[in-house]
Amino acid sequence: MEKSAVIIGGGLGGLFTGAILSKEGVKVTVIEKNPTVGGGLQSFRRFGETFDTGMHVIGGMQEGGNIRRICEYLGIFDKVHVMDVDPDVIDTLYFAEDRKTYKIAQGKEGFVNALSESFPDQKDNLRAYVDAVYSIVNELDMFYLRPSQDFIFVHSEDFMMSADGFIAKYISDRKLCSVLAYMNPLYGGRANMTPAYIHALISVLYINGPSRFAGGSQLFADALRDKIAENGGEVVAGDAVVSISSEEKVITGVTTKKGRTFTADYYISAIHPCSLVKLFDDPSALPKAYRNRLEMIPNSYSAFTLNLKLKPGTFRYINHSAYYMSRYDEIWNFDENEGRWPLGFLYMTPPDLDQGEFSTKMVITAPMTWDYVKQWEDTTVGRRGEEYEKWKAECADKLLDCIEELYPDFRSCIEAVNTASPLTIRDWYGVKEGSMCGYSKDCNNITLSQVPVVTKVRNLLLTGQNCNVHGFCGVPLTAINTSEVILGRNYVLDKINQLEADE
Repeated sequence: MEKSAVIIGGGLGGLFTGAILSKEGVKVTVIEKNPTVGGGLQSFRRFGETFDTGMHVIGGMQEGGNIRRICEYLGIFDKVHVMDVDPDVIDTLYFAEDRKTYKIAQGKEGFVNALSESFPDQKDNLRAYVDAVYSIVNELDMFYLRPSQDFIFVHSEDFMMSADGFIAKYISDRKLCSVLAYMNPLYGGRANMTPAYIHALISVLYINGPSRFAGGSQLFADALRDKIAENGGEVVAGDAVVSISSEEKVITGVTTKKGRTFTADYYISAIHPCSLVKLFDDPSALPKAYRNRLEMIPNSYSAFTLNLKLKPGTFRYINHSAYYMSRYDEIWNFDENEGRWPLGFLYMTPPDLDQGEFSTKMVITAPMTWDYVKQWEDTTVGRRGEEYEKWKAECADKLLDCIEELYPDFRSCIEAVNTASPLTIRDWYGVKEGSMCGYSKDCNNITLSQVPVVTKVRNLLLTGQNCNVHGFCGVPLTAINTSEVILGRNYVLDKINQLEADE
C-alpha cells in the first residue's frame, strides 16, 4: 500500500525530503506559505536583477561531492547551473586592523601553502590542523554517505571541543587562529560554544572546493519542486498551514489558511520547531518538557543584507567570496556586537548565467543580533515607520564605508540599493528572531542543542536546519535521515552507493 506524507515548509529541507520520498514511491504533498518555494534557496527580482536570499556559496557539488551525489541520485544535477570558484583563490579575507589581505586556496596543499606565505613558521602546524579537520569529518559516516549500523557513536576528543579551542590546540599564532576562524559567521559561530565538528564540516567542504549558483539559487529550488511533481507529488505554494489536528499523540490532519485540509500517513515539519508547536490545536500532543526544551535552545544570530545593482562596466566580477573583518580579536564576537556593528561581513558578486568581465550586482551580508531590531518586532513589512527606514540607511552607509576601504569611490558604481534586516528574515522564512542558521549548537551541551528527527508524536518527523547541521550540506543529509525513518535505515544511502557502483 502506498505511503503518504505531508511536508510543512517548502524550503531546502522540505524540498529535499519531498524529492527523496517521492522518488521512492511515497505520495508527497509539500505546503509552503510563500508564493515561491525554496526558503534560503529563493531568489527575488529588484531593479531588473536577480538576487539570492541566503544561498551564496555551496560545497559538496564538485565531482564526487556528497551533495552532487545526492543530486545525481535524484536526477536533478543536470537541471541546475553550478560554477566553481577559482581554485587558487577560493576566498579572500581582509582585516582592517592591519590592512592585511589573506588568500585561501583549494585543496589541502593549496590551503596550507597559501596561508604559509603569511605565516611561514606555522606551516607544520597548518598541516597538523588540516589533518585534524579531515580526521574529525571522517568520524561522520553520513558526510561521506556511508551506510552505518552504529546507534551509539563514540567520538574523538577533538570532535567534542569548542571550535575556537580546537583551532588553538594546533595553531600557536593568534592572528592565524583568527584567520582560520573567518567562516564562523556562516555557521553562527560562538566562542567556547560552537562544536569543532561544525567548523570541521564547513572547512572540509570549502577546502575541497566551493561552488556558486549561476543565474540564482531559485533554479535549484525549482528543480527539486519539478522533481516532486514528476514523481506524482504536489507542491502547494502561497498557502500556510495554520492548524494541526491530533488525537492521542497522532496527527490526523493539517488545515491551511485557505481552508484546505490535508491528511497523510506521515507529517514532516521543515519549519522552525517553535513555529511548529504553535500550530497544534492541542498543545499537549507534544510533551510539556519537549516544548520547553525547544524554547530553551538558543538560536543563531541573524544578518543585515545589502543588495546592490551596479552600473554597467564599473566593477569587475570577482569569482570568489570575500570577507571584511575589523579586528583579529573580534572574530568570534558576532553575537556580541552591540555598538560595534559591523564587526565584519561577507561580500560577493553573484554570477549570471552569461557572466562577463564586469559584475551587475553585489551582495553584502553582515551578521547582526536580534537586539538591533527588537524595537520593531511587532511591526509588519512596509509598515515599520520612518525611524526603521532611517536606521536601515545608516546601516547601509556603514557597510559601504567599509567597502570603500578596499575599493575607493565604490559608491559611484552603485545604481540602486535594496536592504534586508533580521526582521525580513523572520517574516519571510518564519524563523524565530530571524535566525540565519537555526538553533545554535553547543559543545557544552550537545544533548540540548541536538533535535532528533523523530518526535513523541508517532507520525510526526522533523527535517531542516534545526536538526543536525544547517546549510546546503547539512540540510540534504538530514533529509536522508528523515526519509530513512519512513523508508528504512540505510535505504537511501544504499541506493546512492548502488547507483555509483552501476556506473
